[in-house]
Amino acid sequence: MKERLVVIGNGMAGARLVEEIVARGGNERYQIVVFGDEPYGNYNRILLSNVLAGSHDPQDIFINPLTWYAQHHIDLRVGMHIHTIDTENKAVYASDGTITTYDKLVIATGSKPFLPPLKNLLREDGGLKTGAFAFRTIDDCDAMIKYAAQARSAVVIGGGLLGLEAARGLSNRCSKVHVVHLPTSLMNVQLDEPASELLQAEIAKLGIQLWLGKLTTEVVGETSVTGLGFKDGTRLECDMLVIAAGIRPNMELARQAGIACERGVLVNDGLVTSAQDVFALGECAEHQGRVYGLVAPLWEQARVLAERLTSPTANALYRGSKESTKLKVMGMELAVMGEKDRSLPDDEVVTYSEPGRGIYKKLVIRNGSLLGAIVMGDGPTTPRLLQHFDRGDKLPENRAELLFALTGESKAFDVADLPDDAQICNCNGVSKGQIVAAVREGKRSLPMLCNATRAGTGCGSCKLQVQALLELASDGLVVDDPALHYYVPGVPLKKPDLIKAIKEQELRSVSAVFRALADGKEDPTSKAGLASLLKTIWGKEYEDERDARFINDRVHANIQNDGTFSVIPRIYGGVTTGQELRRIADVALKYDVPMVKLTGGQRIDLVGIPKRHLPDVWRDLGMPSGHAYSKAFRTCKTCLGSEFCRYGVGDSTGLGIKIEKRFQGVESPHKMKLATTGCPRNCSEATTKDLGAMAIEGGRWEIYIGGGAGSKVRKGDVLCTVETHDEVLLYMGRFMQYYRENARYLERTYDLVERLGIEYLRQVLVEDSEGIASRLDQEIQAAVDAYVDPWQEAHQPVTPAQFAEALQPVGSTIVS
Repeated sequence: MKERLVVIGNGMAGARLVEEIVARGGNERYQIVVFGDEPYGNYNRILLSNVLAGSHDPQDIFINPLTWYAQHHIDLRVGMHIHTIDTENKAVYASDGTITTYDKLVIATGSKPFLPPLKNLLREDGGLKTGAFAFRTIDDCDAMIKYAAQARSAVVIGGGLLGLEAARGLSNRCSKVHVVHLPTSLMNVQLDEPASELLQAEIAKLGIQLWLGKLTTEVVGETSVTGLGFKDGTRLECDMLVIAAGIRPNMELARQAGIACERGVLVNDGLVTSAQDVFALGECAEHQGRVYGLVAPLWEQARVLAERLTSPTANALYRGSKESTKLKVMGMELAVMGEKDRSLPDDEVVTYSEPGRGIYKKLVIRNGSLLGAIVMGDGPTTPRLLQHFDRGDKLPENRAELLFALTGESKAFDVADLPDDAQICNCNGVSKGQIVAAVREGKRSLPMLCNATRAGTGCGSCKLQVQALLELASDGLVVDDPALHYYVPGVPLKKPDLIKAIKEQELRSVSAVFRALADGKEDPTSKAGLASLLKTIWGKEYEDERDARFINDRVHANIQNDGTFSVIPRIYGGVTTGQELRRIADVALKYDVPMVKLTGGQRIDLVGIPKRHLPDVWRDLGMPSGHAYSKAFRTCKTCLGSEFCRYGVGDSTGLGIKIEKRFQGVESPHKMKLATTGCPRNCSEATTKDLGAMAIEGGRWEIYIGGGAGSKVRKGDVLCTVETHDEVLLYMGRFMQYYRENARYLERTYDLVERLGIEYLRQVLVEDSEGIASRLDQEIQAAVDAYVDPWQEAHQPVTPAQFAEALQPVGSTIVS
């Protein structure tokens, strides 16, 4: 006769335990019964924020569907709540009136959201007020998505990991998102002050407003949420509230049964409670004074308990976990482990910070071993640090070896040196050995490997290591992944096929593309790329949808790290007048602009303008947009040319003005920077621009394409030599249109030129080897004809919230 093992809880800990038991053949020994409050199989709660953001479908996050339980002869009773444990008679009582006896019982009830004591938060029946949500379950997520469709401004209470991820998800659905946090720094449990400040700067770039050091006391609104009230008397208007202020262990069931509880259900090293044959694990369990909220300790507990339950002679013990995790916060890679600050005078602290690149690294060292670390923005550094942290071994005397990759070191070297039991994916508890085994079983592309092992399907921060293990274990025989060639990840088509389908089916909006070509599944990461492509194809007939734009394109200005914006009017060819300069100066004084900057593209940048002032600033300037915020033609830098310069052999200024007036605002897969220079001295650096024109002897012009002078420096290739300004405009426009049609989204011109080769491009664009030159000329003309200055359009907001702002943050406090 099999013993009956009852597991209360089908969350990440309970279901993982059952997986581990099945993997050890435990379902031959036990009749396993699992009770789950939710009417579903097991899913990954870590990915709920991705569902909220729209990047994952709810079905994507299920780990074990209902069919898995049936296949392994597990009696899963979903949507059923256990209200009583009778330890004397070894039975549990369910909400449907059934009584189930057990030989062994596991409590894996997890945790519940902490609801702060806010006035007016609850209805009379005890539920949350309309418009207020906790963020814990897939049902919570679904309700938030539905409500966000009618909400304009959402507030998240809680600046920890869960709160920030909720805010990230809502930012794709609401026009304005705020985060309110009582401490004065974000993720204050995991991060020190410098790391938190860096995170704050990155979040501000996303247009999310932060209210730090703010105590919420009440919810405003009679029947539904209309705002929040704070202890200092100020208020913040909103029509949606998400509470992510922490969790509390679900231990009431155990306490009522007389099982010893303090902060959680007390367990010893065998994960045994004070009751006979009753065990506990996961977020509800307290071991040696600690309750763990990260998933990695849960996986360790599940392994130990499964070993003890399936092997009577097993002496596996749980000795506690060294807490470490890798994750992505607001798109930034982050690893935290151990202590974040020194606690003894002799502790050594090593830091490196590069705020401009979003990089921060900190080591806390005690007696030559790694006590803790914070690594933000530099994923390749993390594996070596985690290895030292887990092993507790002695660190190299040269601490720089820990902070930076060694010369010639590859990402494969990091993982090659790891033991097989090293955990690669924290979100799903996948080890190096499991990944290597899957590769050797034939999973030789990254998607196949991730799907087979679940590695990399959580926050995604481990994908570089998974890729390195794939290359290492397959001896380089990696199968090509078709998705690498898709124009955008959410639509499984290469760019030519996608363009053909869009034209044949006359798909003029982003949502229409998703409906027709992606089974209706919207992918937020694909929206901007599709919008760019559709504008290229349809011009004036493109159907604009505001949620397909980045924040910069929604408000026609460049967001800065403090949440303000920069405005750059177009100054054709860098040539202006006293009247224009006076208007710029008047605007700078009227709106108290913090910085007026002369840019490298020969324009004037007004930096630090609040969003609410943007329409007034544009109206008072009365100048065209400089398009410094968009993936489009930006500017054409010029030198004096032949009109004034004694070396000039061509009118580069006049040509530059013609170029800007013709191509202003023409959108493209990435930004395009242009220049014209009046002689080979090249004062305007035309040879290192996306497109450039250089005057040479005899009144001719060399046209350069594919130059770059940013993170990648490349001298452009000469496409052709022409005689007149009109010919320069012709061939530049022809190349622009070819780039618009054939480049991958966010592929710069220099990458396209290197990928296709200058000889091929000359044949197509100059010699017309494919017979498409005339069509390209017509298409770029259509794009030029379709142009409307966005600053003139934006004088009347497209939506009420387009330029709206609520209270403004000042440092770590708020003022009304």
